[in-house]
Amino acid sequence: MHRLPAGIVFLAALTLVGACESDAPATPDSPIDVSLVLAPGETRAVAGTSLQLQFQGVLGDSRCPADALCIQGGDAIVRIHVLSNGAAPAAYDLHTGNLQPARHDSVTIALVNLSPYPFSSRPINPDDYRATLRVTR
Repeated sequence: MHRLPAGIVFLAALTLVGACESDAPATPDSPIDVSLVLAPGETRAVAGTSLQLQFQGVLGDSRCPADALCIQGGDAIVRIHVLSNGAAPAAYDLHTGNLQPARHDSVTIALVNLSPYPFSSRPINPDDYRATLRVTR
């Protein structure tokens, strides 16, 4: 039976430790760019953070129906809650009309899309909405 020199064993162990360190969680300053699609009431963790996003629902939808001509494009208001480390949820209202993102601690949360798009001939069931959110740092 052959014995490996102690130096080779040490280098192999050091390589394994280095490989494990690359899977370490992101630091608070690490860049992130995550997109999530949420249904009303759904909560999802944001990879690379300690945050969770919850889509509360659509508070109002006055977007111009796809099959109509409107002077203004209208607006839909998406309410989200940001949950972090047992703190009380922070509520934010995101608008399709201006797409102004919300800032929570070190992250920016933007509404990218709200579907389905309205048609004048059929109302949208509140459970059918899907909000696409983008979280960046």
